[in-house]
Amino acid sequence: MPMEKKSYTFDEIKQKMVNYCVYQDRCHAEVEQKMRDFLLIPEAKDEIFIYLMKENYLNEERFTRSYIRGKFYIKHWGRNKIRMNLKQKGINEKLISNSMDEIYDEDYEKTLNKLFQNYISTQKGLKDYQKKSKTIRHLMSKGYEYEAILDMITNAND
Repeated sequence: MPMEKKSYTFDEIKQKMVNYCVYQDRCHAEVEQKMRDFLLIPEAKDEIFIYLMKENYLNEERFTRSYIRGKFYIKHWGRNKIRMNLKQKGINEKLISNSMDEIYDEDYEKTLNKLFQNYISTQKGLKDYQKKSKTIRHLMSKGYEYEAILDMITNAND
């Protein structure tokens, strides 16, 4: 038997949405999705949205910047993968581009180099060019730009 959805008052829902945003930065799409759990009329949804933004619980730029920092500095994703995932969350291209300065170029190069060295050293029983091409594919799948990878390899061999 399907479970009855508990009904909440408007204020309870508002508080739940505040808690949802306080726990970690959210984007509009995530909040929108979460609000679908509660059967709210559009006016009530709008009112909660406006409240969350006015009180700075919901801030798309802050979300974007913290997302970029987390995915790069913790997960070691490249810019392409970060950009693609933010787009899927409905973040606009201009905000994404303006927020990419959260990643310092020097850190980006260092991380790319470290990932390259770590991955290529695990490739056994292959010819050098095979190791290299496999490693390049791996780094591209993590969202690093082909040009950035080639630059790094070229500079490493100087």
